[in-house]
Amino acid sequence: QVQLVESGGGLVQAGGSLRLSCDASGRTFSDLAMGWFRQAPGKERAFVATISANSYAAYAPSVKGRFTISRDNAKNTHYLQMNALKPEDAAVYYCAAGVYSVRAQDYDYWGQGTQVTVSS
Repeated sequence: QVQLVESGGGLVQAGGSLRLSCDASGRTFSDLAMGWFRQAPGKERAFVATISANSYAAYAPSVKGRFTISRDNAKNTHYLQMNALKPEDAAVYYCAAGVYSVRAQDYDYWGQGTQVTVSS
């Protein structure tokens, strides 16, 4: 059974940092892109970052320079380091695995999400 489990969410003050982790199991993910999306209340799920099997990374313009995505294929885990957090970064963050893309529909596997809250 394929499973993605996020961790690391929580409450942080504006300007602070969090690191999200996504632990994958049930198959080898080294051949898939791993991504992060987020969804704020009343908004659609939005692309945040993705990293290809060869570790090419892409970011949404709103997070570029503040967030860093990385992966550890030996652990079947990928990460999202979030620095200089802003209140507008608050959302449920989802990890995903699939094709290297900014579109949610290109990802086949999804986690349940982890809440990130940023206080001003």
